[in-house]
This record gives sequence, C-alpha cells and structure tokens, in this order.
Amino acid sequence: MYEKTSTIDRSAEDKTLDTESRLNGLKLPSHIKSSRVPGHALLLLSDSALPLGSFAYSSGLESYLAHAKLRPSSTNSMSAFLSFLSLSIASTASTSLPYLLAAYRHPEVLETIDNDMDAATTCIVAQRASVSQGRALLGVWARAFRQAYEPAPDRGSSATERAKQALEGIFEALQGSDGTGEELGAKGHFAPLWGAVCLAMGLAEQQATYVFMVNHAKAVLSAAVRASVMGPYRAQSILASQSLQDMILERIERECEMSMEQAGQVVPLLDLWLGRHELLYSRIFNS
Repeated sequence: MYEKTSTIDRSAEDKTLDTESRLNGLKLPSHIKSSRVPGHALLLLSDSALPLGSFAYSSGLESYLAHAKLRPSSTNSMSAFLSFLSLSIASTASTSLPYLLAAYRHPEVLETIDNDMDAATTCIVAQRASVSQGRALLGVWARAFRQAYEPAPDRGSSATERAKQALEGIFEALQGSDGTGEELGAKGHFAPLWGAVCLAMGLAEQQATYVFMVNHAKAVLSAAVRASVMGPYRAQSILASQSLQDMILERIERECEMSMEQAGQVVPLLDLWLGRHELLYSRIFNS
C-alpha cells in the first residue's frame, strides 16, 4: 500500500515538473514583441484588491456621521455624504499630493520627503493610517511588483531606476524598525511611497496623481456603503460621475505646482473628526 502511494506521488510530481518545463519553454510568436503593456501597471495599482488595508479605514466618515447624528439611508445623510466626499478629496489633495509629486520628481531624496511629511502630519490618527498604508504598499512592491520591474543594469541613471533604488533603501531601513514610529529615520508614509512606486513602475505623473485620488474616492465610497449611507449601485454611480472626475482633476491641477512647504490641511474639521474617532462608543472602522 505504501509503495503504491509513493508511486502515485512520484508520478504526480513528474507531471508537475513536466508541465513547468513546457511552460518555461513556451515562446511568443516571432511577430509578437515582448514588451510592457502601458496600462498594465495602472490597472495593478487601481485594483481594489490591492492589499493596502484601505478597507479598514473610513477616512473620517464614520466619525463625521456619528457627530452629525445622521440616520443612515436618509436624504439628509446622502446630502451630507456628498459634502463630506468633497471635503475629503480637498483635504487629501492638499495634504498628500505635494509629497507624492515631490517623491515622483525627486526619488533620490525619498527618505527626506517621508520625514517632512511625518513632521507636517499633526493628526496622530491620520499619521498612523498613512504609515500603515505606506508600509503595506512597500510590502506589495517588495513581495509582488519588484521582481517584475527589476532594475536594468545599463540604466542606473534614469529616474525610474533611481526610484527603484530609493524604494530598496527605504525598505531596508524599515526592516529594522519596531513599527511603533518612535524611532528616528524613515516612517514609510503612503503618499511619497506611492509616488516612488508609480515612477518605478513606469506610470506618468498625471496617472500617478489621478489613480491616487480615485483610489481615495473609492475607499470613502466603500466605507459609505458599509456604513449604510447608500447602496453599491449608488456608490458606483457617484464614482462614474463627471462631477467627481472634474473635482479630482481640479484638485490635482491646483496642487501640481505646490511645494512641500505649501502643503497643509485645508479642512481642519477633518482632523477633529479623525482624532475623535477612537472616542466613539462603537465603531466598525480603524479610523
């Protein structure tokens, strides 16, 4: 009985090795060139299944609804949500895009940009969320994307290769971190790392900023669905609307020339809602 089982196991293993060998030997037809599809990286980074932990955050929406004492699924609740979404997009653009763009344009000083953002983020809840998502993105890069976008030995001076080197440096720096955020050095904030990862994966600057803002809008809308503010079809309708596209483009255009020194919170109330989230009697989101 034992010998029969061993024979079956060896046979299955041989078949697996044979299949892998055949797959490795497959080649594209000569008329098809092996090259990167321009939109492939964009689709990867816009994927809702990207494991960044965004599902656990409401970006202040849960606290806002609780403090405004709004009933879910009411007309007032929907109107208030649309107002909140507009404020949230404005806040994210003003506090994050300058750092994202700085990292995209100057990846060689990524750690300095990260430290500047850490010092400028005064709301501890927003700071923790940014670091958590940033480190998750860095983990995705290191474990999933890095191998597919390995540095080319003859292109070490290009911006793309500098971004990859910067990501390697900050990844190694964070390996010795205890995760408390108390130690000196890189923290791993989301926006600057997003800019560097987008550059390393070959995205254009406009693509990097737009998908960052769309992902934020998607996260807020997802939180609204789970908070029973609206249904999934209504959320998709808002996400597809021209008004949301115009709102995002307007904010990107406004922030594209802003320096890190000019970055700041344009919606101070949002920091208050974020900060008071942990004081809620019951909650379903981390922040």
